[in-house]
Amino acid sequence: MPHLGNPPTASAGRGNVTPAQIAAAHVAASLRSGAFLDAAFDRAAERLDTRDRRWLQELVYGMLRRRSWIDAALDGRVRGGIGRLHPDVADLLRLGTYQLVFMRSVPPYAAIAQTVEQVKAVHGEGASRLANAVLRRMDREREHLTPDAPADPLDDLALTYSHPRWLVARWVGRWGTKPTRALLEANNREAPVILRPAGIVREQLEASLEASGVHGGDAPLLADSVALPQGVALTSLAAFRQGQCFVQDPAATAVVRYAAIPAGSRVVDLCAAPGGKAFELARTAAVVIACDASASRLGRVIETVERLGAPNVFPVVADARFPVVTRADAVLLDAPCTGTGTFRRHPDARWRLKPSDLAVMSAVQRALLNAAAAMVAPGGLLVYSTCSLEQEENDAHVEAFLSDHPEFTLEPPPPGAVPDATLDAGRLRVLPHVHGTDGAFAARLRRRSA
Repeated sequence: MPHLGNPPTASAGRGNVTPAQIAAAHVAASLRSGAFLDAAFDRAAERLDTRDRRWLQELVYGMLRRRSWIDAALDGRVRGGIGRLHPDVADLLRLGTYQLVFMRSVPPYAAIAQTVEQVKAVHGEGASRLANAVLRRMDREREHLTPDAPADPLDDLALTYSHPRWLVARWVGRWGTKPTRALLEANNREAPVILRPAGIVREQLEASLEASGVHGGDAPLLADSVALPQGVALTSLAAFRQGQCFVQDPAATAVVRYAAIPAGSRVVDLCAAPGGKAFELARTAAVVIACDASASRLGRVIETVERLGAPNVFPVVADARFPVVTRADAVLLDAPCTGTGTFRRHPDARWRLKPSDLAVMSAVQRALLNAAAAMVAPGGLLVYSTCSLEQEENDAHVEAFLSDHPEFTLEPPPPGAVPDATLDAGRLRVLPHVHGTDGAFAARLRRRSA
């Protein structure tokens, strides 16, 4: 269980409730309105100090990773189940339960009193009395909170690891129970922040971090990346402010390593935001045209270009369905997807995803892949990638594309481009429970010379 040191100080504006707890309630409400966790978190955390920001992250992300378990525990202690409560009250009880059960550094009395105070401020005396009774019972029964295991093994996995049952069933059908359990466990671990050196080598980046009092660690898969310890404020680091590094999970870096695009190439990076792959490509490419249909998302790329001083990266607002150029040496299409390989970073995504989303995303990906092919010069390279684990978004597209485009062939990467353990029949396949990273898929598709 997490131990984050002393709890944050109480807010002067709302009794004993901390700024992190207030912000967590705002994030939960934003998620119910359809917001994405990253954006909701950034808005809520904007005025928080480093400690409170860290607490907000633990409260919200932790609750989302445990939501099924928490809801089952609450259902047994709320007459009629948690679903009958006002959504605001339900979310506050979830957050309070997470503090009470999983955050050892929070005294039980504080978790209960502060949650009750929040409920009272939002929904009055009656709702606060209910919250008080439920949480006090949770505290009394702390040693017996684990819900009864469902008879159905899939229901049990879904409850134990807080994942949608339909998705658990898909994965068990594909990999079996033991690998699926390992994947679910991996999805519930906090993902580390991984830094990629920019303009310097790992040793220099480590020295810069040490000068800021931060000792970096090894990253999975990549010997030249650095893992930050938990709780470090990225923007406080001189190495970050001075453009010596950027953030990128090893799985995303592996996609670019797998692509193995020749030095001096003219590259188009489609669906480029937030830009990590573009900056990785820029290490050897002559020109990287970083395209994204969203001007606001592309703004993050522009900011990083300015911070890193990357003169060969050119951000362009462009819809990937329409050709930006017609004779690129290489095109990287990092297609929008269901993101099932990134649940450890985006625990909200598991609750937004619906079975029908697979068909919707597959149609988008197919259209984008066909459009990207038109931008590749004869003899050039098309790299298709996703952060999805689902075959409909990955292998199925590659097979269909090769059938429809005989001018392209699947080409494995050069020997040593990526670890052999990440290759599957010439394709890149990175799995959270196997490689300790996000999930990723990629395929190199070579266009025949004219």
